[in-house]
Amino acid sequence: MSLDSMLPVAPARVRALILPIGQIKRDRFSSFVQRLNEEHVVHLRDITPDGRPNRNMFSPLAFPDGAIFYDLITYIPPPSHLALAPFELFREPLALIAIADGQELENMAFSKRQSANGYAPTMAERNIRTLYQELEELRDTYPKILTHQVLIFDYALHTDNTISMPEGIATIPPVENSKRTTMKTIMCDISSLLLAEMTTLAKSFEGMTAIDSPGQAPTRPGLNGASWASDDANPAARRNSQYAVSTVTRSASTSGAPDRGQARMSMPVPFKSLPFGSSSSTPSARPTTPVRSGLSNPPTTFDDIPSANGSNADVTSPEPPAPRPGSAGGMKDKVSMQGFGPGGLNERWRNKGRGRVIILVGSLYLQAGRWTDALKELVEGATVAKSINDHLWHGKALELIIVCLLLLGWAGVEFQVPTICLPTNDKTISSISKGPDFEEGDPNQPKHLRNLQNILPELLERIVGLYSRISGEQLPPLPLSQSIIRFCSLLTAIHLCEGKLDKESLERIVFGKLPTKTLTTSPRLTITPPRAQIATLLFKAFPSSAPELLTTVDRAIILSGIAAVLGSLGFHRKKAMVVRELVSVLIGGLVEARTRGAAEVGIHPAAGLVALNTVNGHGNGAGALELGEGDIEHGIDAFLGLLCKTYGVVNFDDTVRGSSDESRQVSDTDEKVIARIRSQSSARQFGIKNIKLNILRACINFSEALPDFNGVLRFSSDLLRTAGSGVAPGPRREDAAPIITRDEQVRMITNISKTAGLSQRLGLRHLSAEYWDEFLVRGITLDPLSPTRTPIPHSKTVLPGATTARTSQDVNPFIYNPFIRAPDKAAVERTLVAGEAATFRVTLQNPYEIDVDIENIKLDAEGADFESSITSTILGPYRTQILKLTGTPKAAGSLKVTGAIVKVRGCRERRFPIFPQPWAPDTQIKIKGIGLAALEQNKKLPFPGPPLIPDNIGLSVISAQPVVVIKSTTLFQSSVMILEGERQVFSVTLQNLSSTTPADLLLFSFQDSTQGPLQTAITNRDATPAELYEYELILARKQALKLRKIDDSKRYIAPGGTATFDFEILGKPGLTNGTIQVDYAYLGVPQAEISEQFHTRQVCLDLTITVNASVELARMDVLPIKGDVPKPIWTRLGADEVEEESSLSDEKHCLLLLDLRNAWPSDMQVCLKADDGIMVQEHILPGNTNRVIFPVPRVYIDDPHASIPALNPSRQRQFVVSSSKITPEIERGNREAFWYREKILEKLSGSWKTLSGPAREGSIELRGLRLAPRMIEAIKIDEVGIDISVEDPQAEEDAIEQGHSHKGKGNGNTIYTDEFAQIKVIITNRTHEPVYPTLRLMPSLCHRPLNVALDFTRKFAWNGTLQQTLPLIEGKSSTEVIMGVIPLCRGEFDISASVEETQLWTPPATTTGAREDKEKEKEIGTEVVGRRERSDTEIMMDAVLGAKERRIWHSRRPCRVCVRDRE
Repeated sequence: MSLDSMLPVAPARVRALILPIGQIKRDRFSSFVQRLNEEHVVHLRDITPDGRPNRNMFSPLAFPDGAIFYDLITYIPPPSHLALAPFELFREPLALIAIADGQELENMAFSKRQSANGYAPTMAERNIRTLYQELEELRDTYPKILTHQVLIFDYALHTDNTISMPEGIATIPPVENSKRTTMKTIMCDISSLLLAEMTTLAKSFEGMTAIDSPGQAPTRPGLNGASWASDDANPAARRNSQYAVSTVTRSASTSGAPDRGQARMSMPVPFKSLPFGSSSSTPSARPTTPVRSGLSNPPTTFDDIPSANGSNADVTSPEPPAPRPGSAGGMKDKVSMQGFGPGGLNERWRNKGRGRVIILVGSLYLQAGRWTDALKELVEGATVAKSINDHLWHGKALELIIVCLLLLGWAGVEFQVPTICLPTNDKTISSISKGPDFEEGDPNQPKHLRNLQNILPELLERIVGLYSRISGEQLPPLPLSQSIIRFCSLLTAIHLCEGKLDKESLERIVFGKLPTKTLTTSPRLTITPPRAQIATLLFKAFPSSAPELLTTVDRAIILSGIAAVLGSLGFHRKKAMVVRELVSVLIGGLVEARTRGAAEVGIHPAAGLVALNTVNGHGNGAGALELGEGDIEHGIDAFLGLLCKTYGVVNFDDTVRGSSDESRQVSDTDEKVIARIRSQSSARQFGIKNIKLNILRACINFSEALPDFNGVLRFSSDLLRTAGSGVAPGPRREDAAPIITRDEQVRMITNISKTAGLSQRLGLRHLSAEYWDEFLVRGITLDPLSPTRTPIPHSKTVLPGATTARTSQDVNPFIYNPFIRAPDKAAVERTLVAGEAATFRVTLQNPYEIDVDIENIKLDAEGADFESSITSTILGPYRTQILKLTGTPKAAGSLKVTGAIVKVRGCRERRFPIFPQPWAPDTQIKIKGIGLAALEQNKKLPFPGPPLIPDNIGLSVISAQPVVVIKSTTLFQSSVMILEGERQVFSVTLQNLSSTTPADLLLFSFQDSTQGPLQTAITNRDATPAELYEYELILARKQALKLRKIDDSKRYIAPGGTATFDFEILGKPGLTNGTIQVDYAYLGVPQAEISEQFHTRQVCLDLTITVNASVELARMDVLPIKGDVPKPIWTRLGADEVEEESSLSDEKHCLLLLDLRNAWPSDMQVCLKADDGIMVQEHILPGNTNRVIFPVPRVYIDDPHASIPALNPSRQRQFVVSSSKITPEIERGNREAFWYREKILEKLSGSWKTLSGPAREGSIELRGLRLAPRMIEAIKIDEVGIDISVEDPQAEEDAIEQGHSHKGKGNGNTIYTDEFAQIKVIITNRTHEPVYPTLRLMPSLCHRPLNVALDFTRKFAWNGTLQQTLPLIEGKSSTEVIMGVIPLCRGEFDISASVEETQLWTPPATTTGAREDKEKEKEIGTEVVGRRERSDTEIMMDAVLGAKERRIWHSRRPCRVCVRDRE
């Protein structure tokens, strides 16, 4: 059964006062009370009747279907409630049950008074005697209670020594040893005694001739509850307030020590510091007249009303004790009465007294479960009261009749509605039952319940009218309001059961079961009684604002009852208004109660709440109300939370909060925070903000008045949260200012800070507020590490040796070098090193106009072990502020920074996610929504605003890495001066600062100022292939900086150690600065065992370089050699000795002229060398230019028109066509110049060294050579060689010329006139392709003009033709042509020759095998290499170099023949 005192059947319940006795703990007492509550309904059929003949008036045998409903209370009802008896008998406790703990019987003595206990062999028996003594004291203390019983719970029987229990003490075994009927048997025994004693109470009522109504002057003292508890048991304990109930103080022992029961919690709750009265336990000589206020008790008798002259009667003077019912003293006043006449009784007065006695007896029958007898008595009493216009008792009788009928219907007993309950008109039950409402009713509903349901609304209205009727007797506001609330609860139960009075509705009426469904605001027009009618009747119970009519407690009880009914009906907004009034009522009462409580313990009220809580020993601020440790959170906190929820207050979380202990955990995950923000945003759009703020202010005042520290913290933060905008403002976009003033903001945050500080000092460290802005952290970024400590990720394939055997300094600069390129900024910024601190920037926002004191803040990360620094700061008003924090990862792995853990002063330390993007909910068009259902429905729908995406920083933590720095270098201030072509070596010493981690990977890369212009020139689309080749050559093979060759084992730096490396620098034009970049790492494993990725760090040495000119090439030329070169000249040049004169001919050499300038202010010695051992040395003075003539070998190139190669692999194509529009002739000339220049440079080298000043040496840059076509003709050797010689067959010499024409005169080519001679022409094909030659011989006269030189027909005769076509000459082969000639005169003749290609040679037709090979090559080209099929080579050659044409070659020099006459 519900413990609600506003149940419709509350007048039928029997109140039983439950008190602790002996040594017992609070939690065990509560569990024992719970066991009793499980058997609070006792059926009469289970009760054994009392055997005494004078105690059988309420015998259970008369109506076995009845039941007794116990209302077990653990508090003494306030005097204002007891004063309503006997008008409302159910308000007085009729039974007293004292609970003792059986486990404490053998622990310690309950009392030190030996005289009271006598001799007892065991501790348990001694304590049982003590319990019996205390039971007797309880009987003396509460004499009006009918039965007194002590229950010893968890009592274990001793088989060896059985203790006899005194009368009035019963034992209950533990739960595990109890039977199903154990508790029921105990309650039946108590009920049997109660029914027997009720006979005495009924007889005492029957003996009275006058019964007073509530609020009326008593006809006999002590009847209306004025002396419900005996005051003479302990006159010193009489309270100084009318609200106080006397306490019991047993006699002290001889030692004078006070009874320990006075300090334990085993006495009723309002004993020590009842907030509604003083708690002085000693008599006081001060006047005891209470101050008139809202807490004072209204006068209930004429004796309580002050006299007209203003003198105050001593309302607390002790009265004679009222004996227990049935005693002789109690029967003396049976015939005493008072009347207004001069000593006579009139009939009306006698009938009134008789009618009221009948109603009282009927009320006792109702409580005793004899509902049929009660109905009979009540009908008779109602008839008498109606006949004499006793309106109050008439209404009370009708109310009790309704309760009887409801209980009979619940028990399944058919009844007939009494005639007294029908309307005053002539309608009968039969006519009522024919109404349209009942014709449409449920046919399964019993007829008697339908009849009762039909008359209920009108009957209840009539009862309220009787209670409210103005007459000589006026019903006080408390019973009137509670009766109306009970009536509305009855109608609400019927309404919730679809307007039917059936079994389900009766269960709710009798047991107060909560409704299974919550009503919405949708109309329920077809259900009778309608909700509007119930609400109209209910608000008649709303208490008046006059403070003298109701006490604060009574006013709170009435308002809470109204709110409960409104909540069941679904009128949540009406309920919230009533609860708001309830809070206002409680605040004033609590403040005065706190003041009185402070005064009673001798503390000034201005001393605050700490002293009160300390005295009472409470730890959660509930001391002033004498509440349990969990009462605040389980009762008041939920009560105020429901009030705030009704008005749409933006609270921290909608979920039900747990107990306020340290074990309570609130989830702050991203999902929970996002759901919390959305819920708060929906709540902000619901209701009216100003009303919300007023409600929160009232809740704060209420919590301060309790005092409830947790409530003060909670509602103060809710006020700030509700007043805030709840947005994440962007730059100059949303207005995030709160709607309350700055002064109120300061007051709230000061309140939070002070309350939290007070809680800390009291040891309540778990009490704290929730921070009011979910968008506190707006961003977290990682500051970039210093360049020397930044770890750069690399793939395993970039390691030297992974795909190539070259180390870093030998890598082709055109090949991708991952160590030179700029690292991936995003990857670098997301990488940390284990054991090394990193700096984070945390952006915090404060949209309020107050300073936020952040006690500590640290980063929140998940993944690898991470340690964050903790700092504090003051966050200024209405701003975003950046705070720097450091964090150190402790181990390698993946790390994610997801937010910050912040402890704001007075608030709970919690995690805040990162919300970097501006966010504001979408403002929807106002749509009419009624009640809280609209808010709940909005929360279930998809959130209309923009998505909330929390940010995080994904970081990668690598294992510990060394830190290498440049310790020293042999260069002065990292600068060097060098000459062009000079090479210098310097050393750099590296030091490992790490004491635990070595550097086992060292990679060197270089950059200089010449690389940029060269790279730019290479990317120039207008550059010719020869220029591109030159740029690439300088970039690839003439690097300004490089590492000298070292063993790979020396690439290691031990922890704390050093290593020295040698570098070489080359002076070249444009070199002004350079950088040595060292990439180092600790791999820990061989390079081949690296899984996927590794990280390196960089340390750089910047060099300042000054390059001065040394020996410059000013001019050059190439000249052919005319004639033979004397052998001494070759010897002088350092050439090897030649054995034959012919080897020194001009066929193999040409002259190279170089103008060399000494640009350095020091003597220079220049040395030029050729491949064949020729060397020339020249001494050049400073500033002078010397010409050096140097013979160089001539060059033969098989294919001088081949494409110019590319050193850059990305530019290596078969044909490179210049982007400029040039003719094929120019293209052929460019290619010839390129190839012949390259051949010359391969065979030639030059060096220099200083002869004065510092010793320097270097190489001469000869790549400045540029060849003109004339120079090419002097250098080149033709593809087809023509050697002409003359043979005399009659000569004695047998020597045969070798096919070379000789220069100069007197060379042996002498023939004689008129004699036969032979001209021998040797044609040599130096190419690989066959040639179809046509030979033309051209004899001419020597030393003659051209027109005369060719007139030789009469001077020179030949056999055959001078022009003839020769057969095919294969590649790398030669042929001879001999022609007979006869000179006809003396003289000198020049015989020259030319060879012309008769036709172009074409390859023969491809054979089958060759064709297959070609197809295979195509397959490889298309499928394997992945390129497209190559075009026709001849077509491409024609496009680049023009169509291939027939060529012609001329003899380099003519063969001079001397004709003489033979002597």
